[in-house]
Amino acid sequence: MTETADEKRVPYRHPQPEFSPPEIVIPDAVPRDERVWVPQAENVWFRPLCLSASRGYWQNILRVRKSGVLSRHRHPQPVHGFVLKGRWRYLEHDWVATEGGYVYEAPGETHTLVVDSDVEEMMTLFQVNGAMIYVDPDGKVQGYEDVFTKIEMCKAHYAKVGLGADYVERFIR
Repeated sequence: MTETADEKRVPYRHPQPEFSPPEIVIPDAVPRDERVWVPQAENVWFRPLCLSASRGYWQNILRVRKSGVLSRHRHPQPVHGFVLKGRWRYLEHDWVATEGGYVYEAPGETHTLVVDSDVEEMMTLFQVNGAMIYVDPDGKVQGYEDVFTKIEMCKAHYAKVGLGADYVERFIR
């Protein structure tokens, strides 16, 4: 059956699934309020967009100013990245992720993200599935992050900067 042009603009008339969580709409994904950025390491912050406790992944914007290093880590599941601003690289590879570029990181990959000192600011949208397992140069586990540790980091930071610990709840699904 072919719809007319007017019929194509009629919204869906039925309720959404009962247990479907609400969508997340963030008009200022790169926030004006500096308090929204959660400190990760020296010169490194992240801005949560979706913290999927039910599926075990998170999406955020990673920001590095001046020069920074995101500790050496391994991923047990794939990671997707899209560079919004600046550039970065891995010490273990010879390629550079540049503004407008997409990066797929395969499960099992171990790498050390660095932003060189001539880059004023880097921002990359990442989707991290599962965990980040921090390791030493020989692969010995030093710690980890997952969606639950990310939520706790956000809660503590948002409470400290006056947004309230519950500010993070808008990103949790």
